Amino acid sequence: MDVNAAVAAAAAIAGLCTGVIAMLAFRWSERDQTRPTRTSLHTDAVLPPGVDTVLSVLRSSAVVLDESDSVVKASSAAYALGLVRGGKLAVEPMLHMARDTRRDGEIRQVELDLPRRGTGRGEALAVSARVAPLGSRLVLLLVEDLTEARRIEAVRRDFVANVSHELKTPVGALSLLSEAVMGASDDPEAVTRFAGRMQIEATRLTNLVQELIDLSRVQNDNPLEDAEPVRVDELVAEAIDRSRHPASTKQITMAAGGTADLHIWGNRGQLAAALGNLVENAVNYSPARTRVGISARRVAAPGGDHIEIAVTDQGIGISEKDRERVFERFYRVDPARSRATGGTGLGLAIVKHVAASHGGEVTVWSSEGQGSTFTLRLPEAGAVRDRIATGPDRVDEDDDRPYDTDPNAEIPAPEVLP
Repeated sequence: MDVNAAVAAAAAIAGLCTGVIAMLAFRWSERDQTRPTRTSLHTDAVLPPGVDTVLSVLRSSAVVLDESDSVVKASSAAYALGLVRGGKLAVEPMLHMARDTRRDGEIRQVELDLPRRGTGRGEALAVSARVAPLGSRLVLLLVEDLTEARRIEAVRRDFVANVSHELKTPVGALSLLSEAVMGASDDPEAVTRFAGRMQIEATRLTNLVQELIDLSRVQNDNPLEDAEPVRVDELVAEAIDRSRHPASTKQITMAAGGTADLHIWGNRGQLAAALGNLVENAVNYSPARTRVGISARRVAAPGGDHIEIAVTDQGIGISEKDRERVFERFYRVDPARSRATGGTGLGLAIVKHVAASHGGEVTVWSSEGQGSTFTLRLPEAGAVRDRIATGPDRVDEDDDRPYDTDPNAEIPAPEVLP
């Protein structure tokens, strides 16, 4: 009996001790959770109230440095630009600016060219850095990426310079020709000859102004606002009709073929202008008594079927160094040939912008002396595609062979137009 009482008493004492220990452990855990950590003391207590929230919504890359030049706070964009590494500011000129600002309290700003991370091509990253004091011990660094702005400004300057040069040529020619006409008033043959040249230069000037307007329109307009299903057959027929006269003059045969009843979703006017430019270039740069082919097909793509329209010629071809630049504004592979045919150097730039604005692309295959193939690849009209039964003309998804890369390749079901 006494033994049982002793065992019961021992069990009660053990349970009481366990409860006390559990209560003390719970209290210590709560106190540890509320105790500030070293990190929180370093950031939350040092940053003035509200600064963290303001930095999180800034578009600029932001870095806050303490009196020891350690990074207290840095935005994700600052890490992406490579400004902060290992908890330190990695750009030496910015670090010197921060120290000077901490010493005298003055706001400083400078533009720098930084090496781009992850590239071995020496590409520079243009940034604007602004340093200002933040409280008594901290310094705030704001960095703005100016790379894209500088690129756009350079493109704008080049564009203005090119436009000025292109406009001066026909305008200057018209001025000289008008003086020649006045001086040859007693020579009817000379007046007729000079007047003909004036008409040519006036036509070139008109075409240049019109293409500048077209380029501005395709760059600024949203083609999907007035989008509609457009029949590829109609675009091809319109492009051929546009170049029928120069083709017949040079005895060039134009053939249309490929898959019938295809549709593209987009702005009909822009699509017609893009394909028309490709066909017109093919005719202009092809020698006499050759062949230009226009063919279309449907290809499978991960995001949905696409339509490829290939324009193939047997012209002079494009060298490898020129192939990457043919879509630049005012760039001409053969300037003398372009001026002889009235080319402005804007046609392929318009094609590129139309393709991009419609969610597609334009590519080129070419071999010097053999010809070129320009391929316009655009998404198919989904709503129309659902109503069209899948036919045998569908291309196998695994078939990645180039289409119509041989200018002498036969185009299926050609419709020869004189």
